[in-house]
Amino acid sequence: MNEIEKKAYLAEQYIAATKQKQSGAIDRLSTLQFSAEEAYGEKRDWQIGPFRLMEEATFHKAEQWYDPLDIGWKCGFLFNPSLLVKDEKIYMFYRAAPKKETLCSRIGLAIYDGEKWEDCREPLLYPVEDNELISVEDPKVYPYEGGYVMFYNGIYEPDPAALAKANAESDYKVGLGVDMKYATSKDLIHWERGGLVVPIEISKFWVKAAVLPKDESGQAVRIGGEYLMFISEGCGGKQYIGHSKDMLHWDFECCEYLDVSSKGHLHEVACAVVMGDKLILDFFYSDKNGQFKAGQALYSIGDYRHQLQLADGGTLSWGGLVKYKGKWTFAQGWDAKDFDLDMFLYCEESQQQES
Repeated sequence: MNEIEKKAYLAEQYIAATKQKQSGAIDRLSTLQFSAEEAYGEKRDWQIGPFRLMEEATFHKAEQWYDPLDIGWKCGFLFNPSLLVKDEKIYMFYRAAPKKETLCSRIGLAIYDGEKWEDCREPLLYPVEDNELISVEDPKVYPYEGGYVMFYNGIYEPDPAALAKANAESDYKVGLGVDMKYATSKDLIHWERGGLVVPIEISKFWVKAAVLPKDESGQAVRIGGEYLMFISEGCGGKQYIGHSKDMLHWDFECCEYLDVSSKGHLHEVACAVVMGDKLILDFFYSDKNGQFKAGQALYSIGDYRHQLQLADGGTLSWGGLVKYKGKWTFAQGWDAKDFDLDMFLYCEESQQQES
């Protein structure tokens, strides 16, 4: 489609998103139902959490962005952020949508210096390429080679024949395309798109959760001399582990690394943390009564394909955990009301704050 047709299409998508009805189940999600002490039950000694709300660090988006596409797009809800700590500041990359949990999203950045937030005046990434015209969302940011890499999802309408073929070969039927893409940056402000991460023959037009194991500083950790990526949603209903030497070019193996059938049904792995010789995956699932829950799984670094223990309670921090002033910290916007442009920070109760 030409530029005029593309702009008209983007405007149509925005109007549709503003009219979209909210799923009742998603609308009821509240961060502390998964992350507070009551959610953990009997906490295992290896678990991360429980967490409390840091009210003093709440981010409020006070001004609407300049809209580079000039289609009248306005932000109505913030969620699914990724945090990175640099020079004692929190860089928060967030998903901004017209309404709570809708598509037609963009990716923005706000910076916290320990006292106040500064918000960028325009989105960092917004729909430009054909395989992201419906939405650009769910950033996951990692330091990389003196710069940074962001994995994100592009949502689009695939070729109908190709989508029908993929659905015929899969138990995981989809109606839209969800690609995993990446972009790189030297300064966290200006980002250059790099292309597709997971090939279509593996994704089957739907892939989420570019979860790389990170240490407490937010650095992706090499395990066995390579970076790992845990993929849990999409890919025809199969779990995959990605392997990379440079964090940009990936090979994927089909591997059921997380089995929660004793507890219920797995939805998605949210993040992964390396502590010494331990690897902890934080995940989202439904219990056998259909109730949404968070859990954590313990692995040995030497055998990351097989879980050792499962436990209830977790963060569901899609962008991963970081240590800030000595405490494990994450952010989420679920508890904001629709059109209240707030993002909340949460820190671990049990950690002692460093001076």
